[in-house]
Amino acid sequence: METAILKPSTHVPRKIVALVGKPNVGKSTLFNRLTKTNKAIVDPTPGVTRDRHYEQVTFNEQSFILVDTGGIELEKCDEITDQIREQTWSAVEEADIILFMLDGKEGLSNEDYDVANHLRRSGKPVYFLVNKIDGPEVEQLRLPPFYELGAATLWPVSSSHGYGIRTFLDQLVADLGVQSAAEVDQAKLPPGTLSLACLGRPNVGKSSLINRLTGEDRMVVSNIPGTTRDSVDTLFEKGGRHFLLIDTAGIRRKGKVQEKIEKFSVMRALSALERCDLVLILLDAGEGITEQDTKIIGYALEQGRGCVVVVNKWDLVQKDKKRQKQILEEVERATTFIGYAPVLTLSALTGVGTNKIFPTLLDVQAQFCREFTTGKLNRVLQKAVGEHSPSLHQGRRLKFYYTTQVTTKPPTFLVFVNYPKGVHFSYYRYLVNYYRNALGIDKSPLRLVLKERQRKRYD
Repeated sequence: METAILKPSTHVPRKIVALVGKPNVGKSTLFNRLTKTNKAIVDPTPGVTRDRHYEQVTFNEQSFILVDTGGIELEKCDEITDQIREQTWSAVEEADIILFMLDGKEGLSNEDYDVANHLRRSGKPVYFLVNKIDGPEVEQLRLPPFYELGAATLWPVSSSHGYGIRTFLDQLVADLGVQSAAEVDQAKLPPGTLSLACLGRPNVGKSSLINRLTGEDRMVVSNIPGTTRDSVDTLFEKGGRHFLLIDTAGIRRKGKVQEKIEKFSVMRALSALERCDLVLILLDAGEGITEQDTKIIGYALEQGRGCVVVVNKWDLVQKDKKRQKQILEEVERATTFIGYAPVLTLSALTGVGTNKIFPTLLDVQAQFCREFTTGKLNRVLQKAVGEHSPSLHQGRRLKFYYTTQVTTKPPTFLVFVNYPKGVHFSYYRYLVNYYRNALGIDKSPLRLVLKERQRKRYD
């Protein structure tokens, strides 16, 4: 899956367009249509979109960054709603142009007047989009009342069916004065960018950790499980290196995944593994490691991703040495199948221990991307077989001919043998460990693929 730059840096001078409005007016549907993706979850449940989503839009060979936001509810007051509102106003502050989406089917509300006045005070150009207008007849019927908002121009559109979208985009790109798509680095991350996904159960502190690492309140943070529902990307620079951090929804046990939205979130969290290099797997020191934690680790293992196991909320047990030892022993037992993954203890809340993350990640990445000459690999194979010969297969001797590296991320070696199916699992594990020790790959996954070579009659 190709990953677009979702947050512009200094060398990507694309303009930002923020999409705002009340819940359930069709913002995410329009976002998906314009970006030609399905990254924003679309559902009639109000409040589905919670964090800011950034994605590139290209129209008539011109490009800009579109930001989808959560629904604005000025009257409702609770923790989640307040933070969604803050995220939306942050997007407005970032934007060069604002798209204010209104519901042409439901008509005007008092909140629409209040939001319109607030947006005008931002000093940014505001486009008034009246959604759910499917044709000229509907336009004539539903559009006139919205002129009460004082807009010089209203743009009737249908985010579901595409009505009016091209006309609106023609004017938008003209007003933006955006650069030609040929002049920008389309859908490419800066060279050497490390893509990193944060996985874990709900409420283990994934968003808090990303906020801590990036130094800004980029994610909605709450102690209510399930706050993050989509996978959200943040591109930032630290120490001359670029990092793409992918925050994901908390992965619950299947039996607890009842809501349709929750199921979508789990799917997106797992799909994040397909487009990252390394994974931060967060555990909760207060609750200890659970069966679901080991399943999440298994997902990362199946994808062959480099892993760093992070035991978060260490501040909760900082004065209890016995409990600390118990937690680390539990983690060691539960992660024996990825014994190469470094384990860090830290507190995203206080920041203690977070300085260890980036050096550890860079160590893992260096091994994750290593290349070896065929000569060195063959010498390792010869020594491994010489020190410990394999058992016979159906009375015949197993012969290991040669080995070569076929890819990185993770380092993957092809070993040619006369009877691949005759190699016992214990011997295969011996070979993997021998390669790991001989090549100095102690923090990254390593793959060994046994392949049959054409056998001669006397083999």
